[in-house]
Amino acid sequence: MGMVVQHNLSAMNANRQLGITTGNQAKSSEKLSSGYRINRAADDAAGLKISEKMRSQIRGIDKASSNAETGISLIQTAEGALNETHSILQRMNELAVQGANDTNEDIDRKAINEELEALTYEIDRISSTTQFNKKNLLDGTLQDNKLQIGANVGQNIRINIGNMEAACIGLQQNQYSLFYKNVGGQSVFGFESSAKCLEAARNVCYNQHTASVKTSNGKYIVGTGTTAKCFVDLRSVKNYIASINSIVTGKMCAYNVSERVGVDNFKIANDSLSKIQTAINKVSSQRSALGALQNRLEHTIANLNTTSENTSASESKLRDTDMAAEMVNFSKNNILAQAGQSMLAQANQSTQGVLSLLQ
Repeated sequence: MGMVVQHNLSAMNANRQLGITTGNQAKSSEKLSSGYRINRAADDAAGLKISEKMRSQIRGIDKASSNAETGISLIQTAEGALNETHSILQRMNELAVQGANDTNEDIDRKAINEELEALTYEIDRISSTTQFNKKNLLDGTLQDNKLQIGANVGQNIRINIGNMEAACIGLQQNQYSLFYKNVGGQSVFGFESSAKCLEAARNVCYNQHTASVKTSNGKYIVGTGTTAKCFVDLRSVKNYIASINSIVTGKMCAYNVSERVGVDNFKIANDSLSKIQTAINKVSSQRSALGALQNRLEHTIANLNTTSENTSASESKLRDTDMAAEMVNFSKNNILAQAGQSMLAQANQSTQGVLSLLQ
């Protein structure tokens, strides 16, 4: 190769190699300082796509685990309230046994009845005021609530809590008869004329078929397994009566409800014992269902945490920097950079020999 001054190919080659080494050195420094092998899509396009999908899954799973923990808190709130309801029912059972004894005088039975009534009201108060995050838990409105316990669509479980009011667990029931009949595919309901309709309307819990008046034209909305309330202004009750064109006869199905819980006499006291035992069983069943759901959620959380851990390990293998291996590359690039700088300096000195020819 001749001696030229316009193109120093040795210096150009040394400079190009030094640029490559400097770039690799910068990438190694970035990986070591960030801890990530993939800092931009250009580092590993396919790896970035896979790792981002895994990262989304991990964050979703972690939030699902948090959701399950919140669900457990809700269950514990409801179960704690039902525990107090159980305590009240046990006291009512004790009072009913005491009242069933015919050694009691009327004044004694009256005192027992007053306490039974107060305890019944407390059951209603607990049912209507127990809340979690401003959601009522025990008044029958917490139906088909879903807990998102997975990172993907459809990964949820349902939580249902029945109505735990006194009337709905078998206490504080007034005498009434409820009947219905299908007319042209529509359901109708009513009370027998001899029933105490106005009193019965206060605490009716009827979960098999419910109806509510939609408008003043007499049409009804009928649902199953729900609770409906209908408030009628007696001053304009004629509007509802006017919508009835004729009376249709047919088979009726009546639901008769016995007297309230009390100890007025031996028979009523024994009937009350039976009702209280039924109420205890209903509350026990609801608590058992909540306990089973809580255990399920605890296992769900354990599984989610394991899944999150394993998915994080996979994502780490794709995205994280192997610090030991990268440190080897960084040291190699440092040595190459120093060598490249030295070679570039020598290549630049090689053209100095041309000057000796000109002397």
